[in-house]
Amino acid sequence: MMHPSLLATTQWVTLSTLLSIAIAADNYFSSSSPIFLNCGASAMQLDSNNRSWDGDTSSTFAPSVKGLAARASYQDPSLPSLVPYMTSRIFISNYTYSFPVIPGRMFVRLHFYPVAYGNYASRDAYFGVTTNNLTLLDNFNASQTALAAKYAYILREFSLNVTSGSLDLTFFPSTQNGSYAFVNGIEIVPTPDIFTTLSPIPPTNGNPDPSDIDSMISFQTMYRLNVGGMTISPQGDSMFYRSWENDSPYIYGSAFGVTFSKDSNVTITYPSTMPNYIAPADVYGTARSMGPIAQINLHYSLTWILPVDAGFYYLLRFHFCEIEYPITKVNQRSFFIYINNQTVQEQMDVIVWSGGIGITTYTDYVIVTVGSGQMDLWVALHPDLSSGPEYYDAILNGLEVFKLQDIGKKSLAGLNPPLPPQPKSDVNPKGVSGGGKSKGAVPASIRGAMGSTATMLIACFSVCIICRLKKVAKHSFMTDKKCMTYRTEFYHSPSNLCRNFTFDEIQVATRNFDESLLLGRGGFGDVYRGEIDNNGENVAIKRSNPLSVQGVHEFQTEIELLSKLRYCHLVSLIGYCKEKNEMILVYEYMAQGTLREHLYNSNKPSLPWKQRLKICIGAARGLHYLHMGANQTIIHRDVKTANILLDDKWVAKVSDFGLSKANPDIDSTHVSTVVKGTFGYLDPEYYRRKQLTQKSDVYSFGVVLFEILCARPAVNIELPEEQASLRDWALSCQKKGMLGKIIDPHLHGEISPPCLRMFADCAKQCVADRSIDRPLMSDVLWSLEAALKLQENAENNKKFSEATTSSKRTPDLITIMGTDKPSTYSTMSITGQKIIFSDMMHPQGR
Repeated sequence: MMHPSLLATTQWVTLSTLLSIAIAADNYFSSSSPIFLNCGASAMQLDSNNRSWDGDTSSTFAPSVKGLAARASYQDPSLPSLVPYMTSRIFISNYTYSFPVIPGRMFVRLHFYPVAYGNYASRDAYFGVTTNNLTLLDNFNASQTALAAKYAYILREFSLNVTSGSLDLTFFPSTQNGSYAFVNGIEIVPTPDIFTTLSPIPPTNGNPDPSDIDSMISFQTMYRLNVGGMTISPQGDSMFYRSWENDSPYIYGSAFGVTFSKDSNVTITYPSTMPNYIAPADVYGTARSMGPIAQINLHYSLTWILPVDAGFYYLLRFHFCEIEYPITKVNQRSFFIYINNQTVQEQMDVIVWSGGIGITTYTDYVIVTVGSGQMDLWVALHPDLSSGPEYYDAILNGLEVFKLQDIGKKSLAGLNPPLPPQPKSDVNPKGVSGGGKSKGAVPASIRGAMGSTATMLIACFSVCIICRLKKVAKHSFMTDKKCMTYRTEFYHSPSNLCRNFTFDEIQVATRNFDESLLLGRGGFGDVYRGEIDNNGENVAIKRSNPLSVQGVHEFQTEIELLSKLRYCHLVSLIGYCKEKNEMILVYEYMAQGTLREHLYNSNKPSLPWKQRLKICIGAARGLHYLHMGANQTIIHRDVKTANILLDDKWVAKVSDFGLSKANPDIDSTHVSTVVKGTFGYLDPEYYRRKQLTQKSDVYSFGVVLFEILCARPAVNIELPEEQASLRDWALSCQKKGMLGKIIDPHLHGEISPPCLRMFADCAKQCVADRSIDRPLMSDVLWSLEAALKLQENAENNKKFSEATTSSKRTPDLITIMGTDKPSTYSTMSITGQKIIFSDMMHPQGR
């Protein structure tokens, strides 16, 4: 029971074991089968995970089902499966589904796809859901929730302890006129009690002993994150059909650290005190750490921001496993864990807690929040040097967050999130309410306000860590904290983000394609600056040239991809026009134009080195997002300086997706396709094998890096044959120790030697002949950010002076490039195939 006094001040609250484990729970799980109900359907159908869903029209769970069976008016391309999302059951009065179950704990998942169903507009669907004297949702509007989060569908997951032989789910419209309830799918999956702890280990740091949480407590999954790894679909967690989402969208700022997978000779092992169903081995097989450079790690914290409903208790479960040599001994890696700017763990040493490399462990904390509406929950890790560890670093493998039922209120319902500001010109075709970026087929919590709430404000809103539960009995001093976060699942719909312009509107915006508004010409056609809606908003309007080799396919590809993507380092597609045999695309206006025109063959001033580095990092982030951040791998296929645009604040954004290739199978190594791209940037392995991979983009980006460093085109046939290809010429000079002679003369004296070494090594590895020898974009990103940090450190320490601008400086630049010997920085930044993800630009200290 929650006491009002807990809401007043920051304090530790005693809690004990979270429900006792019982043999009966395992027996229950083994003897009860999951239920998958496809609401509004009349027959059994398979979903994309090959699970059988019964139609509720003919199901024994709803023998006299009421309401209207309806089909969705629109199929969003981000839906992971047609089942159960394309059919729905609509209720204009109360209705109860009654499911016969064996008493025990179970996951209940409700699927919602908020679009128009016949005459029922999605915006009118305000309703509640109750079960067994517990309110799960109240005055819930799936359309508003999806729109705020920019996803097309929603999944809400609850963990309930059912004591009778029946689980009843009642859907009821809210009281306002015209309201109705709806649901697309219902899952009921029996589980053992995954929230149960064994006898807790007595605290050793002065904190109070835990006390019991009521065994009947219910939970809502807010987040379930596979930290440092790819999305794990329900198939990958087949025991409970849980989805584990990649954590990168929730990381604060640009301090992403590095991600890696387990060493090949490490085996994931569950200790006898920990059931293997706590989390799949794949969660423990990947991790995110802060990175290998101690000086960088001391000046930032690895931080996640997770929007939650204020006014509830939350259980946070941290999953840990050391999976990479040389971390095998005690006191090699020790760190703090912070929640909402409160220190909840000092000297966190995973080897101490688990007992060795490859051994899993987990630990729980419970916090209380105050207020109402949405707030940000902050989780952070930072090195703890008090014990003198060997490495200044931190690690995390998985993170779950659960909302706890307030037993006094008997409710888990939160408020609908506020709607984001909408452009007045937005249209909503086909009755789609939700809109947003397609984000892997995983339970996703409300993505809404991911902004930068001030730390002190957070400290006021989130009152404190309530509980530290101990989990691993192997060492009496080990603390194990459990926490579970499950994101409400949303998927981005393009409809609200992509406007269908009329040709008349385009003519008005461009003053009938006035040549004075011409920004440039490309392979697709001419690009004009325009103003839409007479409100001063500038846009870039690309009009297809009928003689262009790029046509309908590229036009459609651009719309399909960009309408589902919204990211700060990708150029946003505002809309399109396909009228009067015209193919026109409307983008956000990029005031500074292309990167290429700031490097050569223009009258624009030369960019300083540090600004070039930041542009490289922004472009690398955009490409990394395409490769890893969406629900499917997207390969750009035409990476070049002409396709990297700069806005008015010099933020780099990747553009031109007409040749891009999307691969729904994120685990696939390549896509077989005809060769397309730009000469000079084209991956030679792709050209030979006709197999497109993420590494093809990496190769092209490596050429871009040399282009930025040397300020010359990728190919210049007017130069001698050995110099015509920038890539070949740069590698030749680098091998001979002469790279310093061919860099942009404007940069002489600007680049610190360590920064140049790391940057050049990164570019060299990107353009390796074999794709297997190239880094991932995540590795490239990390190296560039580390290079920027090295540059800033050199400038701050005043390690190079005016002498660096003299003619004597050139031999020093040549000398630091050396020959083919691997540099220290290169070894740290790119270690074969180990590092999967990174992003560490401008790390901020606590």
